[in-house]
Amino acid sequence: MSELEEWSTSRLLTTAARLVDHAWNERLLDIGITHAGYTTLGVLSRQGTMTGAKLALAVHVQAQTIGKTIEKLERQGFISRIRDSIDRRSQRITITPEGIDALAKAEDIERTLMVGEGLESFELRSLLRGIIGELAPQRQKPAAAVV
Repeated sequence: MSELEEWSTSRLLTTAARLVDHAWNERLLDIGITHAGYTTLGVLSRQGTMTGAKLALAVHVQAQTIGKTIEKLERQGFISRIRDSIDRRSQRITITPEGIDALAKAEDIERTLMVGEGLESFELRSLLRGIIGELAPQRQKPAAAVV
């Protein structure tokens, strides 16, 4: 029996996700973004300008995590941050023309990354959407106060 056959489903899933993320990042090096950057640019392209907090929710990460991604993308000129005119503490984040170009190149990589690997199967995609649909709302709830 293979060691993998003894692993729990959650361990298999997290390991597979990490390996896919590494494969993505290797291919995205030439563009100068990471998989997290690609995801962030995609959300901004589809949904438009938004705050960092809304962007973190849309990408399903913590605010601190999106902050690091935003900093990297801004340094490369792929996004810009503009102070909100109503709430001066808040910043609005938007994709730049350079970011749109980087996103298009990354989308080309996405189309070829997993071809032939069985990762485009309807069943797998359906199962993954179900997991995300079930667990994502739980992560977006405010943490309960510890007494």
